Amino acid sequence: MTIPQRVAIQGEAGSNSDMAVQEMLPGAEAIPCESFAAAFDSVQAGEADLALIPVENSSAGRVADPHHLLPDANLHIIGEHFLPIHFDLVSVPGATIDTITTVRSHVHAFGQCNEVLRPHPWKRHVSADTAGAAREVADLNDPTQAALAPSGIADRYGLQVLQSNVEDASTNATRFVLLSPTPQPTNEHPAITTILFRVRNVPAALYKCLGGFATNSVNITKLESYQLGGTFYASQFYVDIDGHINDHNVRLALEELRFFVTFLKVLGCYPAHPYRKHLHAAAEAAAQAATTQPVPYPPN
Repeated sequence: MTIPQRVAIQGEAGSNSDMAVQEMLPGAEAIPCESFAAAFDSVQAGEADLALIPVENSSAGRVADPHHLLPDANLHIIGEHFLPIHFDLVSVPGATIDTITTVRSHVHAFGQCNEVLRPHPWKRHVSADTAGAAREVADLNDPTQAALAPSGIADRYGLQVLQSNVEDASTNATRFVLLSPTPQPTNEHPAITTILFRVRNVPAALYKCLGGFATNSVNITKLESYQLGGTFYASQFYVDIDGHINDHNVRLALEELRFFVTFLKVLGCYPAHPYRKHLHAAAEAAAQAATTQPVPYPPN
């Protein structure tokens, strides 16, 4: 008998992270944690086997806390998952749009649902997660309180849906990374490789670091900078690249990178999620459309 994997998540049962576990790892046991730091700690302490953590959203951008925790967490990325995100505006039975004065949700959900919020003078109450926001509304049993919560969660807490699919974009999706205490580089292709590096304190350091990726035809899909030691120097960078760490061109790019950095760490080499094919197709379509529309110069 196979023992179900224990997967730490930030949030409660019914949250988007919980749904991501069910989609990516059917049969796994989601371990709810109050914070991202607690989810990381649960894996490091052996209380969970893995952690599934959101790192970016197509509408609201990066999820800040995980990016700051990853460099020092001593955990390894072994997979990724893209989850389409849909939100309902929910409240207690009898509530209406007109009775609402406060909307509760995770801070990142507010950034994905601006259009439904903008016309109203509702106060925003930041909750630990989207599922927890729905539970809070049910516990308060107050028609002035509402939540931006994952679609389908209203029934769990006996709430009513005031408006469904209130996310700003129908293509709204969140990318999750699967973290393990031990490295598990994939043998599959296509693959994504994630690295961290710190640049040398020399002029044009980042330009020189990225040059090796360009000359070796390695596509960078994500580049994030970090401030270290309480300074305003963005000297550490998080990079996702298309390609396997053992691919010839990736190896050449990393070899060139080593000349210009003081620190280099591979966070993981893992299978590219099938959703990336959709992303690539959308990017190519946008690029093709842009070439047919002349850009005015000088800019307006």
